[in-house]
Amino acid sequence: MSSGELVPSIMNNLLNPDAIFANNEMSLSDIEIYGFDYDYTLVFYSKHLHTLIFNAARDLLINEHRYPVEIRKYEYDPSFAIRGLHYDVQRAVLMKIDAFHYIQLGTVYSSHGNTMKQFMDIFSLPEMTLLSCVNEYFLKNNIDYEPVHLYKDVKDSIRDVHIKGIMYRAIEADIEKYICYAEQTRAVLAKLADHGKKMFLITNSPSSFVDKGMRYIVGKDWRDLFDVVIVQAEKPNFFNDKRRPFRKVNEKGVLLWDKIHKLQKGQIYKQGNLYEFLKLTGWRGSKVLYFGDHIYSDLADLTLKHGWRTGAIIPELRSELRIMNTEQYVQTMTWLQTLTGLLEQIQVHRDAESQLVLQEWKKERKEMREMTKSFFNAQFGSLFRTDQNPTYFLRRLSRFADIYMASLSCLLNYDVNHTFYPRRTPLQHELPAWSERPPTFRLPLLQEAQAK
Repeated sequence: MSSGELVPSIMNNLLNPDAIFANNEMSLSDIEIYGFDYDYTLVFYSKHLHTLIFNAARDLLINEHRYPVEIRKYEYDPSFAIRGLHYDVQRAVLMKIDAFHYIQLGTVYSSHGNTMKQFMDIFSLPEMTLLSCVNEYFLKNNIDYEPVHLYKDVKDSIRDVHIKGIMYRAIEADIEKYICYAEQTRAVLAKLADHGKKMFLITNSPSSFVDKGMRYIVGKDWRDLFDVVIVQAEKPNFFNDKRRPFRKVNEKGVLLWDKIHKLQKGQIYKQGNLYEFLKLTGWRGSKVLYFGDHIYSDLADLTLKHGWRTGAIIPELRSELRIMNTEQYVQTMTWLQTLTGLLEQIQVHRDAESQLVLQEWKKERKEMREMTKSFFNAQFGSLFRTDQNPTYFLRRLSRFADIYMASLSCLLNYDVNHTFYPRRTPLQHELPAWSERPPTFRLPLLQEAQAK
C-alpha cells in the first residue's frame, strides 16, 4: 500500500477530541469518590485572562521594580508559548525538551550554573511571554542586565497578580468576560451525584472567588453537590505538610477558630493538609479519583505517596487532536513516515546518484518536520511531541496521570462503570501494527537476518 492509499484509511479512523485517554488501566466502577481542582478543571477561562495577567504583571515590573516604561509597548501574544517549556534562569533561555532531555532544534528563544525551571501551569503562559518580551527589549537596546534578577522579578510580579487579588477582583467584576460557561461542569457533577458518588473540591483559590465562579457555572446550590470544599489549600504543600490544621470559613468569609473534628457538607474550609483530610474522611487509596490541570502540584504527590487515581485536564488536547484530524496533517505525517523509511533503505547505497537522492530526501524531511511543528505552534510545535519523541511534558503526564482528557465534559461520553484501557505502544524492538507505520519502512525482520 502506498502512502497515498494510506491517507483515506487513516482519515476513516480519526481520534475523537472529546475522548478520554488512558496511561493505566482503570475502571470507574472502582471509583467511589471524585475530587477536583478549581481553576482549569471545574472552570475554564477565556483568552482575555492571560492578557489581563500579562498586562498587570508588566505594569508591576514598571511601577514596583522600576523597569523601563518602554516595555509597556509589549502586548500579550497568545500564539507564542506552550506549556511544558523549560527556562534556563542564568542564561535567559526558553526551550522545549523531549522525554530524553534533548532540546528540540529550533525551539531555543533567548536574549543572549544552569538553574532550570519548567513551566507546567496554564497560568505560566503569560509569565513565559513576559520574560521573552523583556529579554528582547534589553537585547535590542544593548542593556546589560542580570538574567537571574529578571526571572525573579517577573516571577514575583506574576505571583503578585494572584496574591494581591488583582486577577480575582477583575474576574469577579466581569465574570462573563473571563469565565467560559460552556464546559458542562454542572452536568458532570449532577451525573456523578445521581450515581451516588461522593465529591470534594481542593483549590488554591480564595473562598469568595470560588463561590462566585461556581454560582455562575453550576448554580447557587453548588455546595450541595460537594461533600467537602477546601480553599486556599496551598498545593502542593497541602499534600506534604502535616502541620497546618483546617479552619472553617463562615458565610461572610471570616475565619473561625473552632477545632475541626469533622469536615461537614455545605461548609467551606481553608488550608489544612491531606493527612488530616484522610483522617477525617477515611477517603484513601484507589477508590478516589482526583482531577487537576497541574501535573506536579495537583497529581504527582497523590500518585507517588497516597495511592489515589488521577486524571489530568489538558485543554490543549482538544485543539491538537483537531489539527491531527485534518487531511493536510495526515498527508504530511504519512509522507514524512514514508520518507523516513526510504532514507533507512537508501543509505546503504554508496554510489553518487543514490547519495545525491539521500541528501535531497534528508533536506525534504527536515523541511517537513518544521512544517509539522508549525501546525501546532510556530515556535515550539506540539505540547506532546518533539519530532519523533514524546516531550518531557508528556513523560510527566504519563507518569502521574492514570487518564487524561481535554475537559471534564468528556466524562459525559462514558458510563460510570466504564473501564479505560491504555493502547499497547510498540517498543522499538517490537513489530508495530500495520496501521502504526507505513509498510515502506524497512523493519529488521528475523527472516531477513537469517537469509544473510
